[in-house]
Amino acid sequence: MTVPHTGRALADAAPVPYWLDRPDRPDPLPPLAGPQRADLLVIGGGYSGLWAALLAKQADPDRDVLLVDAGTCGWAASGRNGGFCAASLTHGLANGVERFPDEVGELERLGRENLDAIAATVAEFGIDCDFERTGELAVAVEPYQLAGLAADAELARRYGHQVRLLDRDEVRAEVNSPTYLGGMFDAGRVAMLDPAKLAWGLRRACLDLGVRVHEHTRVTGLRADGPALLARTAGGSDGAPGSVRARRVVLATNAFPPLLRRLRAYLVPVYDHVLMTEPLTPAQRDAIGWRNRQGLADTGNQFHYYRITSDGRILFGGYDAVYHYGNRVAPELEQRQTTFTILAQHFFTTFPQLADVRFSHRWGGVIDTCTRFCPFFGTAYGGRLAYAAGYTGLGVGATRFGARVLLDLLAGGDTPLTRLDLVRTRPLPFPPEPVRSVGINLTRWSLARADARDGRRDLWLRTLDRLGLGFDS
Repeated sequence: MTVPHTGRALADAAPVPYWLDRPDRPDPLPPLAGPQRADLLVIGGGYSGLWAALLAKQADPDRDVLLVDAGTCGWAASGRNGGFCAASLTHGLANGVERFPDEVGELERLGRENLDAIAATVAEFGIDCDFERTGELAVAVEPYQLAGLAADAELARRYGHQVRLLDRDEVRAEVNSPTYLGGMFDAGRVAMLDPAKLAWGLRRACLDLGVRVHEHTRVTGLRADGPALLARTAGGSDGAPGSVRARRVVLATNAFPPLLRRLRAYLVPVYDHVLMTEPLTPAQRDAIGWRNRQGLADTGNQFHYYRITSDGRILFGGYDAVYHYGNRVAPELEQRQTTFTILAQHFFTTFPQLADVRFSHRWGGVIDTCTRFCPFFGTAYGGRLAYAAGYTGLGVGATRFGARVLLDLLAGGDTPLTRLDLVRTRPLPFPPEPVRSVGINLTRWSLARADARDGRRDLWLRTLDRLGLGFDS
């Protein structure tokens, strides 16, 4: 359906992430200059790197930890996501059951503990990131999706989740959309937060504990240097060279081209796009309800996720996951007018009572996707470097767990975390180009076709299911 006023609603939207478009954002820290030494070098100042630096320093205050980022901490995926902080470590329970059936119960327990630990850290360091244990509401917008919600609820209860199925009237009493036919509310396993403020708060906590942080410092290469590793860097506006010699290295660069060539077969950068509305008026808030501030997502293959912010805006994103040939990542790909128009149309279909709302921000960026949808881990350089990648859009919470895994791997010991199949195994690799691009775009087409055919999966999707391959945002 074409909504005639989408162009007007998008006309003044700033092409930057709302979360990062703040006058109170912290000043950048100086780039690294000259040769440096450290016990632990963390490459990447997103959630994975920040959690790794913080946990390492908490475990051993005397450990010399140095963190570098090519931009500023939280400037990429960690500062522009939807702010859904989930307990799941496996991109949802169903994916965990399918891929790790023998240990999914343990992974669920670890995920609950991880979310509790994030809440405790936010409180301990006074991180003002609007952390709210609101839960999440999954909604059916097509009749065939109701059976899927019932099956999801049955599976969730089997693992002790507090979930409740809602009929059409009950779900619309929570959030009033004429598209909703039913829902499932998960009360305790999702928190909502301000993603940039979480990143900035973790950065401040690291600094307070003595972590050395250098921003606008890009690592250009790694090599062995005796018993240590040597990272070459370029920093500042003039690209001044520097270096860090470190005993151990955490590599946490998300979807960006990895410093380890071996990772390139396992990751594809997928562009996700988001809209943010202006603050709703009291009358507009009354028209949609949403008083309990839950995170929301519909249950299509091409799904939307959305939430209310602390200042009464609606974030609306997802649906159109876009891959560019050759794993291309570039700033100009973050703005895609076709996708923004589609999202705006879907927003007004979901909430026709908000027809006069305008969007204040529009943005996009890459997600690090792998074929099993959840993170994988590994080491290189004889165990002196550890990496994590592949969070597939669900890393706000899982990255803290991933950081624990990385530190255990670097310690070289046999621990309960390093014994997990989640940690010991890898996803299947993506094929090389041009087969990679053809396969991903065929999968996108098939997923859209399944949504239009009451969820019926075609031969291509059924083949991918049998092979354990996937593509998702």
